[in-house]
Amino acid sequence: MSEPTVETEAVLPPMFNSLDRCDRCGAQAMVRAILSNGLLLFCNHHGNKYRHQLHAANAIIEREF
Repeated sequence: MSEPTVETEAVLPPMFNSLDRCDRCGAQAMVRAILSNGLLLFCNHHGNKYRHQLHAANAIIEREF
């Protein structure tokens, strides 16, 4: 008799933790912008507000959902 297979789902660690804060207002960070000269963290509000400028600067934008 064979052992039953157990399907497991990979659990990825959260992208942000409670210490990650928005560089503009200090709220919980939910957006990471990776630029050629550094990294910026934003809350959803400021991530949306600066989205166009970040895209124009060729930033890689990562969001926590």
